[in-house]
Amino acid sequence: MAASSAMQSILGSPLTRVVSNRSTRVNQFLTIPTSYVSPVPRNTSSMRVRCMAKKEQPEFVTISTPKVSTNFLDLFAFSGAAPERINGRLAMIGFVSAMVVELSSGEDVFAQISNGGIPWFLGTSIVLTLASLIPLFKGISVESKSEGVMTSDAEMWNGRFAMLGLVALALTEYAKGGTLI
Repeated sequence: MAASSAMQSILGSPLTRVVSNRSTRVNQFLTIPTSYVSPVPRNTSSMRVRCMAKKEQPEFVTISTPKVSTNFLDLFAFSGAAPERINGRLAMIGFVSAMVVELSSGEDVFAQISNGGIPWFLGTSIVLTLASLIPLFKGISVESKSEGVMTSDAEMWNGRFAMLGLVALALTEYAKGGTLI
């Protein structure tokens, strides 16, 4: 059906020129006889468009911001405010620190973890989790504090890319058998 309408629009458009060869008409660009395609009627004089506004529309629309829940289970729900944001912040710190240590000392991610990286990971996780939860428990939404370039959406996307980058870094080092550099 789509191919038929596309062919009709190509063959019926004013940009194509039809050359008459006795009883069969042939399109200039395509060697398909045009006698098989019915012409598209182009009667636009009978079509009218009217637009009217409704009389009972309010002049001002008030947008109310939903109140942020401070319940622990609501914050840590699957679609809650905390899990992805905290994981993204930890992934951003983890990816940057893994790359800096790898560039400075030449240790891969697995060597960094086995050579004393677990206490650093646990300490950073606890500090960033608490720092992320304090405003949420006070009822302050992240969207209300986002201005300029670093919006809450940009932070979410940066966190998602950092999560993917950290996993890709670890998998690539594991597959290659050592450091990337």
